[in-house]
Amino acid sequence: MASTATNLNILFEDNHLIVVNKQSGDIVQGDKTGDKPLSEIVKEYIKNKYNKPGNVFLGVVHRLDRPTTGIIVFARTSKSLERFNKMLRDKTVNKTYWAIVKQKPKKKQDTLIGYLRKNPKNNKSTSYSSEIEGSKKAILHYKILKSLDNYHLLEVDLETGRHHQIRCQLASIGCPIKGDLKYGFNRSNKDASIHLHARKIKFTHPVSKEEIEITAPTPNEVIWNLCN
Repeated sequence: MASTATNLNILFEDNHLIVVNKQSGDIVQGDKTGDKPLSEIVKEYIKNKYNKPGNVFLGVVHRLDRPTTGIIVFARTSKSLERFNKMLRDKTVNKTYWAIVKQKPKKKQDTLIGYLRKNPKNNKSTSYSSEIEGSKKAILHYKILKSLDNYHLLEVDLETGRHHQIRCQLASIGCPIKGDLKYGFNRSNKDASIHLHARKIKFTHPVSKEEIEITAPTPNEVIWNLCN
């Protein structure tokens, strides 16, 4: 179920940042669909909660694909937006994802290195084993956390942040994410979600310098519940 200003799942909030557990179906920023983005919903929430007159400032720090769930960080001040963007560029923000796949990877843990090229026509990336024109190097690390009867839970740490990187790279080793038709899973999830969740984030607060670690609960769904 998509988020509204009244059912937002807020994981952290102070004067500088607000961290939300994104639901499947939420778009982080406006796109050609014209659907109301999560950024606008969070603005509404802030405006209502704090009785703010006029426009509410909210900076989009990073994004998640629409069918994906989990942690999204927004900046409530221009200072925190600028500093958080620098932290992302400097790779001092650690993000951990959970993914559920049907096909068990051959290795219990591994590092995947590929060269991803995005095709804007179908909004899909392809992974190549060596660099080609227009491609960008993509590195991720995964390990199997748990195996169910038919599915396997992987923990993924990104070293780079490329378009559809986790979806594309796991598919490239024959392990498309549950529900992800675009990258080769055999059937969709009923709610059009995919089983990819931004699970954890660790960073130094851009203003207070406090060490922050946030974990996002997984969706209340049968397979996810079996993984917890």
